[in-house]
Amino acid sequence: MMHKDQVHIDADIVREMISDQFPQYSHERIERLGTIGTVNAIFRIGSSAAARFPLRSADPIECVDILHGEAAAMTEFAKHAPVAAPQPIGIGRPGPRYPMPWAVQSWIEGDVATPDGLANSTTFALEIVKLIATLRTVDTKGRRFDQRGRGGHLPDHDDWMSICFKNSEDILDVPRLRRKWAQLRELPLSGPDVMNHGDLIPANLLVRGERLVGVLDCGSFGPADPALDLVAAWHLLDRDRRETVRIQLRSSQVEWKRGAAWAFQQAMGLVWYYQDTNPAISALGRSTLRRILDDPEI
Repeated sequence: MMHKDQVHIDADIVREMISDQFPQYSHERIERLGTIGTVNAIFRIGSSAAARFPLRSADPIECVDILHGEAAAMTEFAKHAPVAAPQPIGIGRPGPRYPMPWAVQSWIEGDVATPDGLANSTTFALEIVKLIATLRTVDTKGRRFDQRGRGGHLPDHDDWMSICFKNSEDILDVPRLRRKWAQLRELPLSGPDVMNHGDLIPANLLVRGERLVGVLDCGSFGPADPALDLVAAWHLLDRDRRETVRIQLRSSQVEWKRGAAWAFQQAMGLVWYYQDTNPAISALGRSTLRRILDDPEI
């Protein structure tokens, strides 16, 4: 269990709910995916669909509103993305053995990226560039950052960072990390909001060889700090390939450092929170922090 408020879900429950609410898939094989996802449990449905079940307990009415918003964002993302992305199929109702709404979406083929697997691939770095650059061209339609999660003002995350530092004292060099955050949080805005995926971690990127072939978890697509999607460079690439991304996107010094700041904020939470319950994602946090701390420009 990764969360204290985690809701139980298993293949038998999913099979019952699929059969009842999406009978067109009732004869398909149901398989839980061993991903490093932390927000949803993912179940593959045959060869063409997947079901996403929120892991943390939430009010069903609020949850269904979130799922509808995510479906709209997914549709918009897929319309503009240079690679494949899941499309919403439907939203399921709570059932006797699972108390919240859930979602069904199309399945995208590809291998899940890893923090180090393509770290020294210039081809992959350029694929990341193409993705970010394309998303930035999408019209925000007057929308602004919605003040939820990462993508606004860095100091808004001070309270969370204090919790992370406190819980990391026995596993990380917290004094050094505190000093780094004190520097990063002071960075000014680098420009107006642009459209961002919002969570370009390895688990959300599908590859084939050195090519990016798919992007997952697109329900947060929306306007935010233009530096937000630069977290991909810190989660996935070595120093030389990060420089390729920076040059190709023509990132200013402030924008580039803000990208590191968002990656730093995300990574700090991953290491301690998932140390025992999800070692893979905890290790991602460690590798990202190491890249940031070892970079002389940051």
